[in-house]
Amino acid sequence: MKRIGFGQVEPNHLSAQRNGKIYAQLPAHSDLKVLENGMFVKYDYAAGNVNLTGDGEWMLVLNEVKLYDDAHRYYGDSNGMYAGYAMEAKNFMHGEMVPRVFKTDVGDIYTTNCLVAGNTNGSAEVDMGEIALNDELSPKNGYLAKDGDGSIVWKVVKVYTMPDGQEGVKLQRIK
Repeated sequence: MKRIGFGQVEPNHLSAQRNGKIYAQLPAHSDLKVLENGMFVKYDYAAGNVNLTGDGEWMLVLNEVKLYDDAHRYYGDSNGMYAGYAMEAKNFMHGEMVPRVFKTDVGDIYTTNCLVAGNTNGSAEVDMGEIALNDELSPKNGYLAKDGDGSIVWKVVKVYTMPDGQEGVKLQRIK
């Protein structure tokens, strides 16, 4: 499975959109230079940042971007939302990104192509390896992978495509 560009997310049923467990107050740790939609980070309130190694549960990065001008749209669905966008420290004053993260719950469902490894620009190809129906994925270095830490677990319930036609998977949180 491969993707071109930054990770994409299509929120099918994310409980945070209804229960308000959406956080966007802490800046990203200075080690994080790119935050893709579909990554997972830890909302480490004691440390005062979101990071990949701190305390707390993994949370889904989902920075909504609406690009109304056709000339500036990235890969993605018809209204330019949730697709082909990433926060990049180089685009923020003093490099300080403040991502929007969702606490996920067992039963949540979303479609993504942001798996296994990150991308450093919006046009490179990322090889995500073989991902199949019923595979169980959990966070590893901020990306869902088969050999993740097992702290939260997402099951591949459908091998699918993203709105722009790229390969993707529909996931359901089972743990």
